[in-house]
Amino acid sequence: MKKICLFTCLALVIALTTGTAMADSIKGKVGVTGRLGFVVPSDGVYASGSNLNDYRSNVGIVYGGGFLYGVDQNWAAELDITNSHFDLDHFGGTGPSADMINIAMGAQYRFIPQEKLVPYIGFGLDVLVNDLDGFDVDPTVAAHVSGGVDYFLRKNLALTAEAKIVAGQEADIKYNGDRVGRFSTTNFNTTFGVRFFFN
Repeated sequence: MKKICLFTCLALVIALTTGTAMADSIKGKVGVTGRLGFVVPSDGVYASGSNLNDYRSNVGIVYGGGFLYGVDQNWAAELDITNSHFDLDHFGGTGPSADMINIAMGAQYRFIPQEKLVPYIGFGLDVLVNDLDGFDVDPTVAAHVSGGVDYFLRKNLALTAEAKIVAGQEADIKYNGDRVGRFSTTNFNTTFGVRFFFN
């Protein structure tokens, strides 16, 4: 059984990698991306009585996907929606979980394809919808810069890896309508995924 699985995996890899020796231009093409990775959120502030204390944000996971449209040989427009999930420590004696849904709109500058490898840089604006267990957190806006690389297995299929910095405003943390802290939305994330280009 192990040999059958091994030969099946080898056949799949060979089938995926023998379609092209060059990455194709994405001009006029629409791509869809799925990604999964890690998020390193920044720490914030929580009020305990009259004292302000720093809480610590733990490394969490980020997942999601989006769409890419090739404007020309080098430029692409991008819409990405991801969810970051992580836990907080030293938060008034509790350890709530937090979520940040990031709706990111931006552009990529993609370097001219060199064989199968296409590096790119990106930038754009983000809308962050924040959630913290047991508390109300305001939505905020942010900006991002990113860098990544696509490795084309076929002309319409690529593996992708990306690093992104999101710099956002602090959001008010409220409990029963009263502000009890500031939720930091700035974060760094690294993701890995797959892109598929239509037409």
